[in-house]
Amino acid sequence: MKRWKKIALVLVCLLVISQAPFVYRRYRLGRLRAAIDSVNASRTPAPADDPFVDHKGVLHVHSSLGGHSTGPLDEIVRAARANELAFVVMTEHPSKYVDTAAATLKGTHEGVLFVNGSELSAATDERLFVVPGPSAPAAGPAAAPDAQALVERARAEGRLALVAYPEKIRDWGLQGYDGIEVYNLYTNSKRIRYGLLFFDGLWSYRSHADLLFSTFYERPDENLRRWDELNAARGLRLSAVAGNDAHSNVGLRLGDRTGKEFLGVSLDPYERSFRVVRNHVLLDRAQPLAADTLVAALRGGRSYIAFDIFGDATGFRFNAHSPSETKTMGDVIALPAGGEVRLKVRTPAAGRVVFFRDGQVVRELGETADAELAVGERGVYRVEVYLERLRDFLGERKPWIISNPIYVR
Repeated sequence: MKRWKKIALVLVCLLVISQAPFVYRRYRLGRLRAAIDSVNASRTPAPADDPFVDHKGVLHVHSSLGGHSTGPLDEIVRAARANELAFVVMTEHPSKYVDTAAATLKGTHEGVLFVNGSELSAATDERLFVVPGPSAPAAGPAAAPDAQALVERARAEGRLALVAYPEKIRDWGLQGYDGIEVYNLYTNSKRIRYGLLFFDGLWSYRSHADLLFSTFYERPDENLRRWDELNAARGLRLSAVAGNDAHSNVGLRLGDRTGKEFLGVSLDPYERSFRVVRNHVLLDRAQPLAADTLVAALRGGRSYIAFDIFGDATGFRFNAHSPSETKTMGDVIALPAGGEVRLKVRTPAAGRVVFFRDGQVVRELGETADAELAVGERGVYRVEVYLERLRDFLGERKPWIISNPIYVR
C-alpha cells in the first residue's frame, strides 16, 4: 500500500474513533427521549375536585426592542403558542429611544397572556425584574445607585420586584423585594463546553436539539442555599422563579437589513427556550388568568418551577393540612399546640420526593406520586422532585420540580 494511502487510512480511523463518543451520546439522547415519553405517557391529571387551575408560562423574555436580541414580537407569540403556554412575562431592557415597557407585548395574543415587565439595572450592575414595567420617558431617570433604590422605586409604584441574577447582588441586607430568580437558563448555559457542543450538534442537533440542554443542566445549588437562608434565618417570605432569559440571539444568519433571512441557524430560538423550564402558577378556579392575578400569585409564591423538558409537571401540588385549615405553596399555616401539620405532595408522574426544612433535607421518599410528611416543628418547608426514570441519563442531582415554600409558624 502506498504511503499516502496509509496516512489517509490512519486519518480516517482517527476521525472515526474521535466521533465514536458523540455517536454514543446521540444514542443516549435517543434513549432519554424515549424515557421522557414514558414519563409523559404515565401522567395522571389532578383530581376533578382540585381547587386550583395550573397555568404554565415563562418569565424573563427579551425582544429586539431593548437590544441584545433580534427576536421579533410575532416570533415570541408563535413560540408561546407552540408550547401551549398560558402566560409570558416580558422583561425588556430599557432604551434611550423607546419606552420598551409600553411597546412590548401585553394583553392576550392568540390565547396567551403577555405581561409587560422590565429588567432594570443599577449603577452597580445589580438587576431587578419589575412587573409591570415602569413607563419612564425615553430619556429616563439616571440609573439607580444600587438594588435597594430599584426595589424602593418599584414598591412605591406598587409593582412586583424580583431579584434577577442573584450572583450580582452585593448586599443581601436588601429589603422589600418579592422574590428571587433562583434559576437562569442563560447563566446555566455558561457551563457549555463549546468544542463538545459543536460535535454533539453535528450528530444530534437535527433529532435532539432541545435535549442537548440536558448535557449542561445543573441544580442551582448556591441560589437555592441563599434563598433558603433568607426565608429561614431572616424570617422573610420570598418566592422563587426560574428565568428563561430568552433572546433568540445565538446562531448564524445571512439576511438583509429589512429582516429578511436568506440562510440561518438559531441555537436558542424562543420555541426551544420556552420548552426547557417554566413557572407554573396556581389560581383558584374562580379566578381568571389576568395580569393582576398572575402578579399576585408570583408575589405570593403560589407557584412552582418545573423543567418541563423532562416531563410536563402540570398537576403538581404541595399542600399543608391541620385540623382547622388547609394551605398551599406561599401560605402560612399555624402549628397546632401539641399537634402537627401534615405536608402532602402529589406529582403527575412518580418521582423521588425530597422534603426540606429551613434548607436542610428532613425526609426523602423513593419513587412515588403521593408523599406525606408529618411535622411538629415550625419552619420553612419546600420540596424537590426528581425523576428516577431519568436518573441514568441526568444523574441524581438534577431536579424536575422545585416548589415554593409553605411556612409553618
